[in-house]
Amino acid sequence: MDTSEARAATESEESRVIDTILLSFVADPIARWSWPDPHQYLESMPDFSRAFGGRGFLHGAAHRTEDYGGAALWLPPNVHFDEDALGASIESTVSADVRGDLHAVFEKTATYHPDEPHWYLPLIGVDPAFRGKGYGGALMAFAMQQCDRDHVPAYLESSNPRNVSLYQRHGFEALGTIQVGSSPPIVPMLRSSR
Repeated sequence: MDTSEARAATESEESRVIDTILLSFVADPIARWSWPDPHQYLESMPDFSRAFGGRGFLHGAAHRTEDYGGAALWLPPNVHFDEDALGASIESTVSADVRGDLHAVFEKTATYHPDEPHWYLPLIGVDPAFRGKGYGGALMAFAMQQCDRDHVPAYLESSNPRNVSLYQRHGFEALGTIQVGSSPPIVPMLRSSR
């Protein structure tokens, strides 16, 4: 089997998928702005990831490549991230001087979410050792098949400018730019239903 081929991840694979997300966000601008200290990042990102996208495991919307080189945590229509757990994670791990801006970033991203039911991508990433081999594209293509079957839009926020072109190749369009205080810019993106 092609190791870049994507498939749904099971709940029993959660730990390995979260490990891939952890590795893939190690140089992400927003993640490292939130947790600039390496130890703090390694300690905080797994719980944050579970709160932000972990409900995807309960709905068959967590995806991985065959070798765990890439992973994505999607939330299907009408499924939302765990707001309480996410808030608790931010409150307990992000420094006070960043926390207020981070909360404001989340408030602004909420204004871009479509009002209609949609697929939402909180987290997608490829282990740096596997980048440039089509893993991100395989994960996106796998998810877009589901969106097209359901005839619903898909929405995401790109926290890394390098990834915008990947999303555009899969039909996403930039809706604007979000930046609050000292935060790096985030690009909210929408793919219309097909």
